[in-house]
Amino acid sequence: QVQLRESGGGSVQAGDSLRLSCGTSGDTYTGYALAWFRQAPGKEQEWLAAVRSSDGAPYYADSVKGRFALSRDSAKRTLYLQMNNLKPEDTAFYYCAASEYYRGAFDLTHHWDSWGQGTQVTVSS
Repeated sequence: QVQLRESGGGSVQAGDSLRLSCGTSGDTYTGYALAWFRQAPGKEQEWLAAVRSSDGAPYYADSVKGRFALSRDSAKRTLYLQMNNLKPEDTAFYYCAASEYYRGAFDLTHHWDSWGQGTQVTVSS
């Protein structure tokens, strides 16, 4: 199984940027997918972005498209989430997730095999 560890969260002002990191270790899968989710207090978990090893193309939820960007460093086995123009409504706990293979819809949490512990992002107005 893949182990995931997020870092890079913190407290920022509206309009600032943050880059989250998701380091992976353990098993490696040839057909894997990686994703970022977040969960704000009192709200359901929300899928943000994902990438599949098969095509390497990033996929984004409409809520973050144009502001958030995925990148990967394969040598470091790390997935990054660059978050720009942050808004107070971006305040949430951010998690990365991994699946052994692509199962379809990215936003379904049961499609993901491993989860990190998460990192808190707080955006003040």
